[in-house]
Formats: sequence, structure tokens, C-alpha cells
Amino acid sequence: MELLGATTPVFIIFVICLVFLWVWKEGRKWGRLPPGPTPLPIIGNLMQLNLKDIPASLSKLAKEYGPVYTLYVGSTPTVVLHGYEAVKEALIDHGDEFLGRGPIPIISDFQKGHGILFSNGETWKQMRRFSLMTLRNFGMGKRSIEERVQEEAQFLVEELRKTEAQPFDPTLILSLAPCNVICSTLFNERFQYDDEKLLYLMSLLNENSKKISSPWNQMYNLWPKLIKHLPGEHRAFSKRLTNVKNFILEKVKEHQESLDQNSPRDYIDCFLSKMEQVLCAPSPQHRILPSHTSA
Repeated sequence: MELLGATTPVFIIFVICLVFLWVWKEGRKWGRLPPGPTPLPIIGNLMQLNLKDIPASLSKLAKEYGPVYTLYVGSTPTVVLHGYEAVKEALIDHGDEFLGRGPIPIISDFQKGHGILFSNGETWKQMRRFSLMTLRNFGMGKRSIEERVQEEAQFLVEELRKTEAQPFDPTLILSLAPCNVICSTLFNERFQYDDEKLLYLMSLLNENSKKISSPWNQMYNLWPKLIKHLPGEHRAFSKRLTNVKNFILEKVKEHQESLDQNSPRDYIDCFLSKMEQVLCAPSPQHRILPSHTSA
């Protein structure tokens, strides 16, 4: 008991020092950020948000702090743009300065900033430019994307006819059709609606779509350095992402073995050909693409 009584004041002083250190560290950022409500350590401004009606909470804070203010989501400072004029000024009038996207830890910790969807800066610009050009020109001498959509629509109609006008849940079949169009464009391969690989891929994507906004994964996004060491849904989420990536990498390997650069069949062929060109480019700034080819 005497030892406990002696260590209690030391512990309290230690906690107070940590709080002051946090306030001093964050205070250095506040001078560079728009005004906003004062955050608490660790939880930030979460206590000032009604999680059942976040838009109403943001509108209420905008009345006090203006159309541009800073809100701490956990320990992450977030600048909120409220209203048409503020959003237009940032995303339209100064669009080039706001091309980047904020990290989603549960995704970015897996992707490491690579890939088409979650890269930033010059890498993202190059990937976007290449992808748009490839998809735009894909119909030249080959089956166009429009033809692939029309073909898949016919398969979808046939699948609907099999129900014989009986009630059924259309969720899965209406998900499989666009997924097949994407697979046809990426891999030059479509799947039957009862194909085990396609159904497995859809189950992974659907499950992650449901779980990405789960309370546990939102906690991961707030405190990734802490949560990543704990067991929980984030591990299953990452495993499903890995399985999707492995599915794509298997297709990439098949394409590498049968690649004809003079006759690209799909997006992956075009990407592999572009990688070969970039690897041979003499200028270093043109060598960004190969190091960011994660699925």
C-alpha cells in the first residue's frame, strides 16, 4: 500500500506531462490549420459528433466556425468544407492542389500507396492518364467495351429467363454482370454465373464492402498503429484483400506467359507492354510505373 501511495503522484505527473506534450505538439499544427473546436487527447472531437447524424453535427459546427474548419477524428486532423461555395473553391477553382486523397489506413496499410485506386501525386497522374488512354482506345481493331457490355446484357437476360418469372433476390446476379464486364476488359475472360472462381471473388468483394465501415475497422482507421497489433476484423479484411490480389496476380502471370506486344488482348496486356517500355526508358522520371503495379 505504501508503494502504491508513493507511485500514484508520480503516475499522475507523468500523465499530465504527456497531455501537455500532446497539446504542445498539436498546437504547432493548429497555427497552420483553419479554426475549429478544441480536440481532446486520443478521441479528438468525437464527443462533439452525433454518430447517428454526422451531417447535422457538421452543419452545426459550421455555424460556429465557418464553412472551412478543422475537426479531429481521433488524433487525425480533418479539414471540413461545408457548403457549395467552399467545396467549389477547393475542388474546382483550385482542383490541381486538391487532387490527392487522404489515406484510409485499413486500405493504405495493405496497398502501401501503390495501385491505380490508392496512389497519389505524379504516380496517380501517370496511372490515370495511361488507364484512360488504354480504355479509350481499346476498341481499335479489338472488341470494344460497349460490345462487351452488350454481350453481357444478353447473358444477363438469359439468366433472368431461367427464373421463369418467379420471385428471387436479384442482388447477386446484378453484381455478377458488371463484374464480368470488368473481368472481360481486364483479363479478356468472362465467367459463367455459377463459376466457382467468380462467385468466390464476388463473395470477397461483397464482404469487404460490408466490413470496411464496421465499427472495428473505423477504430483501425483512427488508431492504426495500436489496432494493427490486436486480433480483430481488420485481419480478416486484409486476408480477403490478399485473396483478391492473388486472384489478379494469377491472371497477370498467365498473361505474361502468353503476351504478344503486337496484339494486346486486354488491359493487362497493355499494362505489361507499357511496363516493358518504361523499364527501357532512359529518363528516370518515366520509371515510376513499374514500382506501383500492385493490384
